[in-house]
Amino acid sequence: MKLYDYGQAPNPRRVKIFLAEKGVEYEIVNCDMMKGEHKTPEFLKKNPSGKIPVLELDDGRCLAESVAICRYIEGMYPEPNLFGNDPFEMGFIEMRNRHLETELWSQIGVSWVNGPVVAAMGIHKQIPAAKEASDENVSKYYQRLDCELGESEYIAGPRFTVADITLLTAIDFAAALVDLKPDESLENLWRWHSLVSARDSVVSLA
Repeated sequence: MKLYDYGQAPNPRRVKIFLAEKGVEYEIVNCDMMKGEHKTPEFLKKNPSGKIPVLELDDGRCLAESVAICRYIEGMYPEPNLFGNDPFEMGFIEMRNRHLETELWSQIGVSWVNGPVVAAMGIHKQIPAAKEASDENVSKYYQRLDCELGESEYIAGPRFTVADITLLTAIDFAAALVDLKPDESLENLWRWHSLVSARDSVVSLA
């Protein structure tokens, strides 16, 4: 298998951590987004949306979208289980993962496209009011997570799941490139972050 990746881009990182948890071997193919390699006709045949990550199977078939790729990997390599062992747990993990994507990742994305890194690229008209609002929404969501993690060791219950990968990559990206690091007073969130960051699957990719 080949995984089309670009440096520390957060969505490919989600897949790489997932693959590392499974112990699956694969080949990394660097897709230089700064050079527009994700928009070439050849790449668009693999993913018409022109985004990474893309997982290319040995027979040439391709999958895009982080969660879709992770679901495929889960089906092919079911242990350790990261999507749930029974119908309720599967639904609960899916719910938590969707909350993170629609309520946290979406707001980080708004702050990113209206932030200084993208501004320097000159590829998006900046809307300062949008960034101000999304920054505040991210801060409030961090506070919510801190409360929730006061009652749960991991984001979707007592064990590590795909939802923890989603949150870790969100926080790390937001802190490093969007200037949205969680406040140090959020002790439960930082306890969780230290716990998850120490996993072999994460350390091996550092």
